[in-house]
Amino acid sequence: MKTRFSLAVAVPLLAVLVLGGCVTAPSSFYRLSSTLRPAERLAPSSEKGLAVGIGPVRFPEFLDRPQIVSRAGANRLALDEFHRWGGAVQDDFLRVLGENLGLLLGTSRILVEPAEVRFALDFRVVADVLSFEGSPGGDAVLKLRWGVLDPDMEQALVVRENTYRSRARGADQEAMIAALSETLSAFSRDLAEELLRLPRAKPLAANARPL
Repeated sequence: MKTRFSLAVAVPLLAVLVLGGCVTAPSSFYRLSSTLRPAERLAPSSEKGLAVGIGPVRFPEFLDRPQIVSRAGANRLALDEFHRWGGAVQDDFLRVLGENLGLLLGTSRILVEPAEVRFALDFRVVADVLSFEGSPGGDAVLKLRWGVLDPDMEQALVVRENTYRSRARGADQEAMIAALSETLSAFSRDLAEELLRLPRAKPLAANARPL
């Protein structure tokens, strides 16, 4: 006896197979990048350039996840399961901030916490990131409270709250990540200018507590 499949059964079955294929679509992975150029250096390269420690830099829990977070409304966020950070967004942020400061200040003496290497610092940078998201085709936003401390973290030399915006040059996630990188570059410039205005720390005494 022959078994027949009616059109009413075949169409739903085909839909299930198509939807199943969509669920297994490969994910795309992204990372931040420095958008600065060597011509933007604010200080000449020197082995005796500023020594700057970066950290702690804290991210809100809603951003500390592998999925790319987009702003979907004033009070709503969207998580994209198929577009993810290549690593931890906090680590990526610190990596690019360190790279930017090294270029702008003309120094290789940038210590990004946590780090195994230790050396005497002139300043330490700390921050609370309040927003670091955007929407494809819209604005990327970086909002943070940040400060510059003395090397022993006993005195705040500068305390600021800033918001940076950059328009995404496209309607996809890659364009949004590029715009987020631009906001980080803008913050890096302001931070580097502030560091260059501050008087450098005095050399550590022989009996001073090591860093």
